Amino acid sequence: MDIAALSMAMSQTSLAQSASLQVMSMSKDMAEQQGQQLTEMLKSVPAPHPNLGSSLDISV
Repeated sequence: MDIAALSMAMSQTSLAQSASLQVMSMSKDMAEQQGQQLTEMLKSVPAPHPNLGSSLDISV
């Protein structure tokens, strides 16, 4: 394999790796934003009634 072909292959590999890392970084940022939005949404939901669900009536 000549030097030019090897250089070209290494450059393409480097570019593919850089693009992959950029996509993963964007995906991570989006997941963090969605997690923060979910946390804010859960904080805005009113607390359930304190006696709701504390007892269960079952008749067989």
